[in-house]
Amino acid sequence: MKKRIAVALSMFIIASLILAGCGGAKNSSEGQKAAGQEKVTIRFAHWRGEDLEAFNKIIQQFQKENPNIVVNQSVETSEQYRTKIQAELQGGEGPDIFATMPGSDFAALSSANAYVDLSGSSFLGNFNPELLKPGQINGKQYAIPYQLVYNIPVYNKDIFQKYNLEPPKDWQGFLALCQKLKDNGITPIILDSEIGFGQFINPMLMNNMPSGDTLSKVQKGEAKLTDPWFVTTLKQFKELNDKGYFQKDVLGTKKAGAAALFAQGKGAMLAQGSYMMATIKQQNPNIHQGLLAPITVPADQMKYEGIHTATFMLGINSKSKNIEAAKKFLEYLFRPDIASQYANATGQLLTVNNVKYDSPELTEQSKWLSKKTLFQPRYMITVREVETAVTNAIADVLSGMSPEDAAAKAQKAVDMVVKKQ
Repeated sequence: MKKRIAVALSMFIIASLILAGCGGAKNSSEGQKAAGQEKVTIRFAHWRGEDLEAFNKIIQQFQKENPNIVVNQSVETSEQYRTKIQAELQGGEGPDIFATMPGSDFAALSSANAYVDLSGSSFLGNFNPELLKPGQINGKQYAIPYQLVYNIPVYNKDIFQKYNLEPPKDWQGFLALCQKLKDNGITPIILDSEIGFGQFINPMLMNNMPSGDTLSKVQKGEAKLTDPWFVTTLKQFKELNDKGYFQKDVLGTKKAGAAALFAQGKGAMLAQGSYMMATIKQQNPNIHQGLLAPITVPADQMKYEGIHTATFMLGINSKSKNIEAAKKFLEYLFRPDIASQYANATGQLLTVNNVKYDSPELTEQSKWLSKKTLFQPRYMITVREVETAVTNAIADVLSGMSPEDAAAKAQKAVDMVVKKQ
């Protein structure tokens, strides 16, 4: 009898110890999770492959400070990214942190409730409030514009100096500049069909449009692409093309190819934007670059000197399971010291306050902070079909269609959008 009692008591003690051990492990796990010790992985998606190395270094630093957060970076080319990110996020999936362009892309994802509302976040105090507006809807901050870009041609200062050329102040001066370059065997403007039309249309439109928001009126049916301001702009594209001021096979030239031609000194101007200056410098360390915009009107009718965009807008996926970790990474990116590191590694001017720039390209871009520039007109369009109609009109003109017919074709596409509204 005593033996049975002893065995039973031993089994009870062992069972109690096992249960206590299990309970202790559970409590330890829950305590670790509550203290933020559980390792999480977040995905950061964007389209700037040229920034991959710079972000990798920043991510490594962040992970040292935050060992329980792993950041995986995924990058696609511009057009692939636009299509993929829309499909992922509208399907209820996608990365934890993602970059967006202003305009139609941001509008579409906002309508799909893809963003976490970042209003009231402490890191917003690190920014120029005016430059945050492209990421706002009804006063709420859904995305944070990180880069300040000038969507105007980059020009080769060495070529300009060789032929005693200065950025022109009117349309006739711009044509004369192009002709002198062509006469000396230099292609005046390198234009690509991948992103170039969407970039170069902005400075070409800025002084031709009746107002800065004319393109937003087009998609509402309050203005038309068949109106004189747009037809005139297409006629000016035709004039540049007819006079041989673009390189051969514009429609077959991609973004990277255009950049390579410009870096090799095969053209005097690259019709993209300030975001390309660092890439060009990497390809040709000896090049000296500046920024200019074609003024499409007489000098006394000029309203704007150039185009700016607050872009590369960073947001957090509303379906993310790691929102707090994502916020922590954004907060890190927006620190002035980290923003300075990113800016100087990539050659990008930023929207963050107190960033220190140390490259000639960024010094050149910062000169434009005091100039009168218009927010990129193309990003005033929030319907992608309208945006496509505008840029396709340029391709049509360069393919041989008359400006009037190209404008009429584009307006038909817009009319279909207006009818659905």
